[in-house]
Amino acid sequence: MLEDLTTAASSPTRWPTAYPQGYAVVDVETTGLARDDRIISAAVYRLDARGEVEDHWYTLVNPERDPGPVWIHGLTSEVLEGAPLFADIAEEFAARLEGRVLVAHNAVFDWQMIAREYARAEREAPVRQRLCTIALAKELGLPLPNHKLESLAAHFGVVQRRAHHALDDARVLAEAFRPSLRAAAEGGVRLPLLECRPLTEWQDRPAPRIGRQAGSGGGYGGYRPGGWRPARKRPACPYPNPGRYEEGKRLKQGMRVAFSGDTSVERELLEDRATEAGLHVATSISRLTSLLVTNDPDSGTSKAVKARQYGTPVVDEGAFGQLLVDVEPASEE
Repeated sequence: MLEDLTTAASSPTRWPTAYPQGYAVVDVETTGLARDDRIISAAVYRLDARGEVEDHWYTLVNPERDPGPVWIHGLTSEVLEGAPLFADIAEEFAARLEGRVLVAHNAVFDWQMIAREYARAEREAPVRQRLCTIALAKELGLPLPNHKLESLAAHFGVVQRRAHHALDDARVLAEAFRPSLRAAAEGGVRLPLLECRPLTEWQDRPAPRIGRQAGSGGGYGGYRPGGWRPARKRPACPYPNPGRYEEGKRLKQGMRVAFSGDTSVERELLEDRATEAGLHVATSISRLTSLLVTNDPDSGTSKAVKARQYGTPVVDEGAFGQLLVDVEPASEE
């Protein structure tokens, strides 16, 4: 852990030559968290090599479907109906991203949503690397109670005015990223940069059209805020369990992964990603469990307790997101 990040962030004497030359701090609000959900607003703060703000940009986007969790983002069908389509803003969005590292809080989610929108528009987002501020906070050893954006903001004294508004979330993240970047530079910390692989094709499944308001009987992916969630039957994992995850190695298709505690990303989305990567999502811990994902390994939840008893490997949400980028294929029989 770095000592006294506030002091370290004030004036780094030497800037690492390997650091990127510019950043695009991004936030997108969406109709939901699944692969077929759409972007409904987007914001970009462009920063220079040392994290100073150059400019910012914000747009609404007509998703051509139900706007999803209006109680979260506040964007109704009526507001979005006159907004531009993603294809209409794709060029301007691309200009904001060009030649920069995409920075986001849980960057894999924002990147996947952006990549899917560009694939739908039969274009390619000009992004080659991303940086997750959750992963950076871990590298710096920031004493955060959890991995939520508001906790990162509070640590650096950044005031959030409109949570879940893309422009304000991007502003908050940009203000928190600047001292994080400077602390990393002062400490010679290697930035946790990951490759962005654009989609080259896309096929949508039918979705509710805009105008069918979620709050009038629909919901967030079929759910209501704070309500009971019906169980989702996932397809059986087609791969055999290769055993436990080993630190420093890749996840392998067929591994049994369980989740416990609060996450900054919707739990169901994490489970969907794990399933899509070929992992077996387990609802409980046993001696056969390959990995437990939790942001609070010392908690008293039954899964965390059993993981300690069985010696089950544990990683947090940020590390799991990075592991999902490169899952090893199952062995051929």
